[in-house]
Amino acid sequence: MQIAATNPSPPIARVAPTQTRSENEARPDPEGESARGEQTDRSESDAQRGPLELTEAEQAQVRELQQRDREVRAHELAHVAAGGAYVTAPASYQYEVGPDGRRYAVGGEVSIDTSVPSDPEEALAKAQIIQRAALAPVDPSAQDYQVAAKARQMAIEARSELAAERLEETSSAGERAEGERGPDQSDEAGVAAAAADRVPLVTEQSLAPQTRFSLFA
Repeated sequence: MQIAATNPSPPIARVAPTQTRSENEARPDPEGESARGEQTDRSESDAQRGPLELTEAEQAQVRELQQRDREVRAHELAHVAAGGAYVTAPASYQYEVGPDGRRYAVGGEVSIDTSVPSDPEEALAKAQIIQRAALAPVDPSAQDYQVAAKARQMAIEARSELAAERLEETSSAGERAEGERGPDQSDEAGVAAAAADRVPLVTEQSLAPQTRFSLFA
C-alpha cells in the first residue's frame, strides 16, 4: 500500500490489485488448512499416543506404570480408611508421565495427626488407631513402620499413666476406709491383735504357706 501511495496509477490499475487481494483472502487455501490440520493432529498424537503407536518397550513401560499407579492408590487408600478422624488431609500423589502421554501415580502421602492427648485413655485409643493405619497397606513402607513404632511408644506411655492413676486411686480408697473406721472397730482390731500374740508358734507356721503367691510373666 505504501508503494501505491507514492506511485499513483489510473483508477482501474488501483482497483484491480485490491479486488485480486480480496478474492485471494476470501478464497480458501486447501494446502494451508491441510498443513495446519496435520500440525494439530501431530501435536495431539504426540500428547497421547495409542497402544498401537508405541514400541514394545514403551508398551512394557506403560504396563509397569499402570501397575504402580494401582498399587500406590490402594496403599494410600488403606491408610485413609484405617486412620479415620485422625487423617488430616486427603491422599496426595506424585506423578510420572508415561510414553503414552498420560500421568501415573508413582508415590503418595497421607497426613495423620500424631499429637499426644492429655487424657491417657484417649492417648491409648489414638495410638492404637495410628498403629493400625500405619500398617494397613499390604506392603508398609519404611516410613509406615516408623510411624507405627511411635504409636507403640505412645501406647506404652499411656498404659503406664493409667496404671499409676489406678494405683493412686486404690491407695486413696484404702486411706478413706481407715479414716471411716469407727472406735468399736478399732477396739475389736486391738483385741484380735492381742489374741494373735497368744497363738502358739505352730499355728503361725501352719498359716504361713497360705500367704504365699507367685507372679507369672
